[in-house]
Amino acid sequence: MTPGINVVIKNKTAHKVHEYAHDSSCESYGSEAAQKLGVPEARVFKTLVVSLSNKELAVGVIPVSSALSMKKIAKAAGAKKAEMAAPSDVERSTGYVLGGVSPLGQKKRLKTIIDASAAAYETIYVSAGRRGLEIELNPNDLNRLVDGNFSEISQ
Repeated sequence: MTPGINVVIKNKTAHKVHEYAHDSSCESYGSEAAQKLGVPEARVFKTLVVSLSNKELAVGVIPVSSALSMKKIAKAAGAKKAEMAAPSDVERSTGYVLGGVSPLGQKKRLKTIIDASAAAYETIYVSAGRRGLEIELNPNDLNRLVDGNFSEISQ
């Protein structure tokens, strides 16, 4: 069990855990997950941590087929600017290693913005906290569990 899986279990949230054999030579963890699970990339969401102009960290959850708009996530988080957070800051604040960062069960709860496109699906897939492990759940449940907001943050 990972902290992310423990959060959904503790909150009695409907979910499914999907495991696949992660290929360490694969460069795009999200695309690999979509391919190995046989689901469209638009339903598999990656978790990206940004550093805001006010020195806070925030989380963006976007489809693996998209890129994060720094301008849009900064605005959604109430900051002037955003940039990708340093890997060491990501691992220290979330408790997860890069490529396996889950929006759920992070060591420090960060402001979380989920791309509005998630609302179009009954369920989406996010990292369960380890490479090769995804959790499928309703996007509204994810939003509730991370105390997040939906906003258009991808480009």
